[in-house]
Parts: sequence; C-alpha cells; structure tokens
Amino acid sequence: MRLLAPLLAAVLLLAGCGGDTDHNEADIDFAQQMVPHHEQALAMADLVDDAGASAEVRDLAAQVAKNQRPEIRTLKAWLDDWDPPDPPGHGMAHMREDSMMSDFRMNQLAAATGTEFDRLWLKSMIQHHEGAVTMAEREMRDGENSEAIDLAHDITRTQVREIDLMKELLR
Repeated sequence: MRLLAPLLAAVLLLAGCGGDTDHNEADIDFAQQMVPHHEQALAMADLVDDAGASAEVRDLAAQVAKNQRPEIRTLKAWLDDWDPPDPPGHGMAHMREDSMMSDFRMNQLAAATGTEFDRLWLKSMIQHHEGAVTMAEREMRDGENSEAIDLAHDITRTQVREIDLMKELLR
C-alpha cells in the first residue's frame, strides 16, 4: 500500500498538468500574431471588387479569403483555450515590421484602380505572404503544439504556392 500512494500521487499530478503542457510561448506568439496578419489579408482581399481588379486578382483574393477565414477561427479558438496573458508589446506590436502593411500602403492600395491596383495588390500580398511564411517557419521550428505546427506547415505550403502564382501574374 505504501508503494501505491506515491504512484497514485504522481499519476494525479500528471493528469492535472496535461492541459498546461500542450503549447508553449512560440505557439501563443504564432496565434496572436497570425490572427491580425490574416485579418489584414482579408481587408486587402475585400478591396478587390471595388477596384476594378482583373479576374485573376479577384480569383486569387477569393482564394486567400477562403483559406484564411477558417484559419482565423482556429487560431482564435486556440487562444481562447490557452487563455494566455497579453503582456505589453505582444501580438501585432511584437511582429516584424515587414510582415504587415503600413496604413500608408493600405491607403495607397484602397485608392488605386485597374492595372495599377492589380500591380500594387500583388506586390503587397507577396510581401504580406512572405511575412506569414516567416512566422509559420518560426512556429515549425520553436512551437510545441502539434496542431499549430501542422497549421504552420499548411500556411507555408499554401502561401508559397500563392506567392509563385502572384509573381507569375506580375510578369
């Protein structure tokens, strides 16, 4: 009986900790940074219809929105489950400057039309996607949560493919 008590205590301790060890700070950073990043991509996609964009750019914007809306829901659900603290300087302010478009660039994009819009949207979205790939690579390297790492792989695969398409459209 004396041998069972420490074993039972260890099992109970490990069972109580299970939910706390399924993610780390890199996973939290990934989710907190990717949500506003994807939301900005949706804002960019929303500009396409009123800008007289080409059919190719409209189709690509629709694909971006289709891919990123469910990813945002997933990321937000993880953050709700993980309930991380939100320290100052975290989230968007903590992101690399080149991963998000500036307000100035967003205003330029919103004011553009036709071929000028297409060119600016493609160049901006390439840069935006490259920022997402960098964040996803960081998650794959430093993250612990297998679902977050899988999502990072999916984001990388999808966005690299879209970058290649956008570069082709610019030619």
